[in-house]
Amino acid sequence: MYFSFKGPISYIGEDYVVVEVNNIGYQVFVSHKDDYKLGEITTVYLYNVVREDEQYLAGFSSIKEKDAFVSLISVKGIGPRTALNALSATSADELLNAIAANNVTFLKKLPGIGGKAAAQIILDLKGQLATGSEANPDQYDEVRAALKSLGFKVKAIDDTLAQISIPNATNEQILRAALQKLRK
Repeated sequence: MYFSFKGPISYIGEDYVVVEVNNIGYQVFVSHKDDYKLGEITTVYLYNVVREDEQYLAGFSSIKEKDAFVSLISVKGIGPRTALNALSATSADELLNAIAANNVTFLKKLPGIGGKAAAQIILDLKGQLATGSEANPDQYDEVRAALKSLGFKVKAIDDTLAQISIPNATNEQILRAALQKLRK
């Protein structure tokens, strides 16, 4: 099992980089190719994906991002490609904050993650991220309904709630944060 490679980046593709290690180029699929610079010596943390019909390396610029990936693929229905695509649209910190805050709206904005998958991610991973108080799993839906009753458009509400991830926040705190963003 590989843990990491350290070497120069010899090529940057659409969704992968090639890391040169002892004159051998390893193709590594990454979520954020902008984290890598051509020719720069870099450490890439690895996860070896082995499936019945394919085998490839997934790479990450930090151990925290790799841990977020491993957590995502542990969720029923989330495969390695979906997890990489989801991480490409966010950071590990933002993802973990959204899970801790039960922010289904944020998770649904990630590529390849629908409503069911978002709910499953929170259900499966929330316990691993326990930070003390237990949040209301429906609080973003409740805040969404309150904002709709105030006359805001659904798209504006969803876009705003997708930007707000406050772990252990009350409905009032989320509503206040959303109102501040919507009034700008």
